[in-house]
Amino acid sequence: MKKITEKLNNEKTAGKILILPALLGTFIFIVIPVFFSFYLSFCNWDLLDNIKFVGFENYKELILGPSFAMILKNTFIFALSTALIALKIPLVLAALINNKIRGSEFFKTAYFLPFVTPMIVVAMIWEWIFDPSNGLLNYILKTHINWLYEPKTAMIALIIVSSWKLIGYNMVIFLSGFSTINQNIFESAKIDGANPFQIFFRLTLPLLTPTIFFVMIITTISSFQVFDLIYLMTKGGPMESTNVLVYWIYKNAFEFFNIGQASAGAYILFLIILLLTIIQWKTRKKWVFNE
Repeated sequence: MKKITEKLNNEKTAGKILILPALLGTFIFIVIPVFFSFYLSFCNWDLLDNIKFVGFENYKELILGPSFAMILKNTFIFALSTALIALKIPLVLAALINNKIRGSEFFKTAYFLPFVTPMIVVAMIWEWIFDPSNGLLNYILKTHINWLYEPKTAMIALIIVSSWKLIGYNMVIFLSGFSTINQNIFESAKIDGANPFQIFFRLTLPLLTPTIFFVMIITTISSFQVFDLIYLMTKGGPMESTNVLVYWIYKNAFEFFNIGQASAGAYILFLIILLLTIIQWKTRKKWVFNE
């Protein structure tokens, strides 16, 4: 008994030692920055001078500022449009591939490839596609649109690229959701005379709602946090038409060195994402099947 107790104690000690680096890393690089940035959102600091506490002034200046409403509008347009497109198209593709069409394995790989492709490569390819003079898109459409250089089209171009990159990942998740559905249900429906459309809309979609809910949550959150695509392709332009909240936070923190307002912007973004997630979570019982 004593040997067993000593062995268990040794295992517990070894486990604590092995997990200690991860806990230290989490505490140093996540927990401390989160609380420190929250404190900085109530201060003025330019990384050089002393930190000066100013209360809610950063939040007031940000919310009442002339550009905040436009930046918030851009953020919502980009995030919600991307989430909607990156939800519907992968669902349709997953439904088609799930029917064991010829070359389904190839299509899975082809659609998933953009998700694992580095954003710098994606940006370079799409900048060529959107090029007003030699771009592939204008050549196909027989037009001369300055996709990334006009305020009316720049946001549309970014939404297309972001949705395209997410399609493969969301499609794979939907395919996993399809695989969890009991196939005997579909066989019974066919015996009862249900056609493919009835099976899809009355059986498949309700049974797939937990997966749809999960995809909706993660896609919405990731879309609100977009930065690299904006930084690489438009830098918030033209005329601030693609300037979103995360890019605004970056510019204020590392170009203008206004750390206080940047931190305030980060916590406003956190509250927006938290509120949207809570709304989605509260409303899930009305349409998610297993609820």
